[in-house]
Amino acid sequence: MKNYYDLLGVRREASTGEIKKAFREKAKQLHPDIAGKGAEEVMRKLLTAYEVLSSAERRCEYDRAYTRFVQNAGFDYRAWLREKGDPESHAKLVFFELLHLEEDEAIAIWRKNGGLHFQMELYLQREDWMDCLFILAEELDRRQCCYEAFRLLVILVREERRLPYFRYFMEEIESYLKTLVRLRLKPQVDEETWIECMETMLTLGFDARDEARWMRSIAETLLSLGDEAGAGHLIREALKRDPALPRTNRIRRKLKV
Repeated sequence: MKNYYDLLGVRREASTGEIKKAFREKAKQLHPDIAGKGAEEVMRKLLTAYEVLSSAERRCEYDRAYTRFVQNAGFDYRAWLREKGDPESHAKLVFFELLHLEEDEAIAIWRKNGGLHFQMELYLQREDWMDCLFILAEELDRRQCCYEAFRLLVILVREERRLPYFRYFMEEIESYLKTLVRLRLKPQVDEETWIECMETMLTLGFDARDEARWMRSIAETLLSLGDEAGAGHLIREALKRDPALPRTNRIRRKLKV
């Protein structure tokens, strides 16, 4: 079972240049014209490893998690966890599989144990749990399971607000959550769930301009549901936070705000 470095065939001390070169060489070997369509899954894993190791912040986070959780085990940790089969072992196995790019297996174990209801924080050290949730959210998002990814990222943001762990890496996580909300979440949920998601975003302590945009989205959704009073209240609150809020003319004319 390969970690990100093994997959690319580079040393853990490899420079960014060496990582890029290794990725290009591996990618050429996995081109469909050479390796056939069967290489698509390997190429996906290769790309994931490259995206992480070519980013200084994400590489640091991966190294920290891998060293702490896997490297010091000194035996066939995966087989041992599988043999035990209890919830704690399953939680640790989810993280182990994610760190080795066995995402399908990790998600299958996570779902078997209840998915969003699987309280992995009961079985993993706090740092491992938080790293696991971020990687898992990314993988769910890649599979267009955006609502589940959203829920996990919200947990991370709240926990980081309570007691910092990610620190410098948190800016990337927050940006990822906002991008998920802006670009991919809405088509996958119904209107009531979308409102709940936007209301959740308003509780996370983002800046006033972000909050204004989420309020505008709630107002637009409420209007489509026929709740003009609720929509009017939200758009007024949004404009208090950002008087220059764009894309409000139509709803303001309709509601006479």
